[in-house]
Amino acid sequence: MKISKVVEKIKPSGIREFFDLVIGMKDVISLGVGEPDFVTPWNICESAMFSLEKGYTSYTSNKGLYELRFAISRYLKNKFSLSYNPDHNILITTGVSEAVDLALRAILNHGDKILIPDPSYVSYDPVSELAGGKVITVKTSESDNFKLTPKLLKKYISKGVKAIVLNYPANPTGVSYPKKELMALSRVFIDNDLIVISDEIYDELTYDFPHTPLAALPGMKQRTIYLNGFSKTFAMTGWRVGYACGPEEIISAMTKIHQYTMLCAPVMGQLGAIEALRGSAKSALEMKREYKRRREFIVSKLNEIGLYCAMPEGTFYVFPSIKNTGMGSVDFAKGLLSKEKVAVVPGTAFGPQGEGHIRIAYASDMDNLKEAAQRIEHFLKNNV
Repeated sequence: MKISKVVEKIKPSGIREFFDLVIGMKDVISLGVGEPDFVTPWNICESAMFSLEKGYTSYTSNKGLYELRFAISRYLKNKFSLSYNPDHNILITTGVSEAVDLALRAILNHGDKILIPDPSYVSYDPVSELAGGKVITVKTSESDNFKLTPKLLKKYISKGVKAIVLNYPANPTGVSYPKKELMALSRVFIDNDLIVISDEIYDELTYDFPHTPLAALPGMKQRTIYLNGFSKTFAMTGWRVGYACGPEEIISAMTKIHQYTMLCAPVMGQLGAIEALRGSAKSALEMKREYKRRREFIVSKLNEIGLYCAMPEGTFYVFPSIKNTGMGSVDFAKGLLSKEKVAVVPGTAFGPQGEGHIRIAYASDMDNLKEAAQRIEHFLKNNV
């Protein structure tokens, strides 16, 4: 056999596999891909173009531009009173997806157990397996709004569990955790000596209460790998700039892998990220306000047409239940696409616990959302 057995058994991304069906179809309203529909703010684009004129086309340090690491350090200090040394505790990565991969490979030995919530973002399970980890799936439930709780965690923690992946606000459910709930979870993490990979890429898209970084809680900084980036807040998905902050030992190990596999994030993207932190807060806030307006519309409309949908606390996703239709998630999504030309993602793309749900991204303009809602209502009336 020429292909690695580990790679062979990994399934393709449930999101991308489904959206292969969309390619070539006309008049489709796509509410599936998790990408802002806004263009990157002009001042960021301009800074990158100016950098090209000045000849910034080379490699940077493996760690990333010092100016960007310093800007991230200052931003986290000013916003969250969270201190990271730009020389030893911050690594610039090619998007947060690379940061997740590096973190897992840096901490996992073959056979180490890692907890991953279900449902969760599609990459966590396969990347953990590629790193040699043994995934223990934590089955969250709709009755708890798909949240982790201390009681639930304790059911799954056993001897040999080394780490957990925590994503909040969460893709696909949109749930997040106020400080009080994070404090309760942190006590379980500390009591069981867990390393936490905390993916907080949607932190600025928290709507109903302030976002609290896990690393800012007592006793958590030394056991947290804090991941964030620029894709969602600043509509910079294609720029591929993320970052990881954590203990020097772990960041050093991640950098070692990074220097052999990716070398560095694109220099133009890093310079754009510096400008984002320096001068794009107003643009980010305007985008957030629009997402919040869309959130309230789509949740209200889905409930009105008979699909129960909880109000997400963050991200730009809703995760409505389709259980009352009697259809499975894949059949519902395929039927909606073929008959009404609305593309959504089956909940099962994010794990078995997602069955009976679909993920809708409201990172689409209001006219599209209104038309999509009408098409979904028509689908329900004629097919359920």
